[in-house]
Amino acid sequence: MAKEVAGLIKLQIKGAAANPSPPVGPALGAKGVNIMEFCKQFNARTQEQAGKIVPVIITVYADKSFDFVIKTPPVAVQLKEVTKLKSGSAEPNRVKVASISIEQVRTIAEAKMVDLNCFTLDSAISIVSGTARSMGITVKE
Repeated sequence: MAKEVAGLIKLQIKGAAANPSPPVGPALGAKGVNIMEFCKQFNARTQEQAGKIVPVIITVYADKSFDFVIKTPPVAVQLKEVTKLKSGSAEPNRVKVASISIEQVRTIAEAKMVDLNCFTLDSAISIVSGTARSMGITVKE
């Protein structure tokens, strides 16, 4: 028989850097989850992504046990990493802060494809290009 789900928690934590301080501690503590056990498991599973922001969805069960799914880093974070930016443009429609090639967009789209809500690579490229535009990054054809 399946366990009864008590709640879902969505967080974005740096890989291999989870600790009981906010936002992790209060979010998990409110559901009664063993915070240190989550931190140990998360840090072990994200060792190769150390320092990158990693989204995680934690499923908490009625008996206070938990499972979690690690997603790929957000597209905006990957775009900032590729372009070496600290942040996007304050006025993306007027001020362009960087440019990126369509091949770089394609690699980000291929990596993010499993988490995106689309079926074809072309639509994934379109999603990544839209995020780039909203950050003030020009996509070169």
